[in-house]
Parts: sequence; structure tokens; C-alpha cells
Amino acid sequence: MQNILRLDLEDARLIVAGAERHAQKIAVPVCIAITDESGQLVAFIRMQGGKVTSSTIAIDKAFTAAGAKKATHDYGVASQPGAPAYGISSAIGGRLIVVAGGLPVVFENEVVGGVGVSSGTPSQDQEIAQAGIDYWLSERCQ
Repeated sequence: MQNILRLDLEDARLIVAGAERHAQKIAVPVCIAITDESGQLVAFIRMQGGKVTSSTIAIDKAFTAAGAKKATHDYGVASQPGAPAYGISSAIGGRLIVVAGGLPVVFENEVVGGVGVSSGTPSQDQEIAQAGIDYWLSERCQ
């Protein structure tokens, strides 16, 4: 039998709050998705002005980060033609995302969920996702 650490709705709300606050600070309206450790959606918001097409991308970034237990941008170089993971972006029905903006959420050295952000540039998305995780950790550790 296993004991599994996973994000719950309260955790997800904290991550969303931190990510949304940072997105507002840098004036980039985004979609923010939070999954548990198995990639199942726990929370999602599309900020006013977030791109409709980014909804699915944010969810899939969170899914990829949680399921693969790594940041989505780590697949970027590895998925190019001639690289070891070429074509991986078509895996899992095309849900595996290879651009920045998806980060695993780690607690006590275990991946407990994923956060995915989309609508900004890849670097903005990643920055916003990290801000959400940082806010969650700061609130959780008080």
C-alpha cells in the first residue's frame, strides 16, 4: 500500500493566486491550470484577456509537468529533429507539451502536482508558473 502526497484544492488555489498576482504585476493575462500528481485537473482559471486557445495548452502543460515529473521546457531541445526525444510531442494523443510554462510542483522531494501557464511568451509563462509555486511554498511553510 502507498501513501501519496498530492495537491488538494486549497493548495491549487494558493498556486493560482500567486501566479495570477504575478501575471497582473507584469501585465500578461494568462490561463493557469493546476493538476495533482497524476495530471488530473484540480483548478483552472482564464484571466480576463487570456487567450481562449491557451486554455487547453495550460492544462496540457500542467499534465505534462506532473506526469513526466519535469519542466516542459526540458523537452524543447530533446524533441528537435535528430535529438533523442524527437517526436515526443505527439505522444499521449498530442498532450505532451515541449515549450516552457509547465512546472512540476515538488514537496518533500516528491512531485505532488503540476502547474501550467499559457498566453504569454514561453519565458513569461514559466516565470508566472514559478511565481505560483513560490507563493504556495511561502504560504504553506508559515
